[in-house]
Amino acid sequence: MSTQRCSVACPGVFDDYEFGVCLTHDVDRIHKTYQSVYYALTERRLHHLESLFSRSRPYWQFEEIMALEDRLDVRSSFYFLNEKRLVSDKPPSAWLRPANWIQYTGHYDVTGPSVVDVIRKLDRGGWEVGLHGSFDSYAEPDRLVREKRRLEDVLGHSVTGGRQHYLNLNVPETWRNHRDAGLRYDASFGSSSTVGFDAPVPAADTDGSQSAAADTGRVGTGVFRPFDDDFLVFPLTVMEAPLVEEAGSIDAAWQKLQELLTEARAEKAIVTVLWHPRLFNETDFPGYRRLYERLIVEAKSLGAWVGPVEEAYHELVDHRRCGDE
Repeated sequence: MSTQRCSVACPGVFDDYEFGVCLTHDVDRIHKTYQSVYYALTERRLHHLESLFSRSRPYWQFEEIMALEDRLDVRSSFYFLNEKRLVSDKPPSAWLRPANWIQYTGHYDVTGPSVVDVIRKLDRGGWEVGLHGSFDSYAEPDRLVREKRRLEDVLGHSVTGGRQHYLNLNVPETWRNHRDAGLRYDASFGSSSTVGFDAPVPAADTDGSQSAAADTGRVGTGVFRPFDDDFLVFPLTVMEAPLVEEAGSIDAAWQKLQELLTEARAEKAIVTVLWHPRLFNETDFPGYRRLYERLIVEAKSLGAWVGPVEEAYHELVDHRRCGDE
């Protein structure tokens, strides 16, 4: 498996910009359910229980994100999830595992009226709506196809790409499944615990894909083609929670972000950023919204193109010679 690299350094790609920043949001949860009790106990802050007894929706942050990005004159990618249900989609033996109650309960219905409305509003406003493959779909191609079709039925047109839940990935089988399903890019490759351009290669599964994973090697500073066609992989460069946890504070995270953007500019890289919508709630996650805003302002001041992955995909594919070595 070859890994042809693509970057802003390739001739004709983002000619007016120094580097690229792709903004993404994985829509995991829109309701604060068991988290209310968990955070109330662990943080000893009773305000977390408010959502259990009121109509407040602390994790519903779509309008806030759209207003912020509209003010900064940028757009982003929203990846919507169609997760399995524990009782209806999993065998009874799985019901007894506590981890499954967290994984497969408390999610939203992508065909629910409020979700349909916001998906269509995002689409009309120029944001990308993509697929957030469910926890098992990375290894279940039929499931992936059904999820894609269901989202497209809501959206009214095809989706270009997306990211797997929990960054689950078999290399390169998941990418083949994505391509076969009609997706044109994947943004799952990377780490949920580290930040930067050296994310570790996903562990190979027992299906003999170790050699393919080894060929992929270092993520590096460029998007890459895992196959000799127009299917692209956008490595995840930074996720908000690991960034703050690794740095130790919001202020230290900002310093790390500045260093990352400076490196990206020097390398003419394409950075892919993940900010979960619920973390825009400043009451529950103070500092994260401001950090995201500062990231965008700083990136633009350094000469970056900033936008959704779908737009970056088309920019790169329009210059097919990029990465052909």
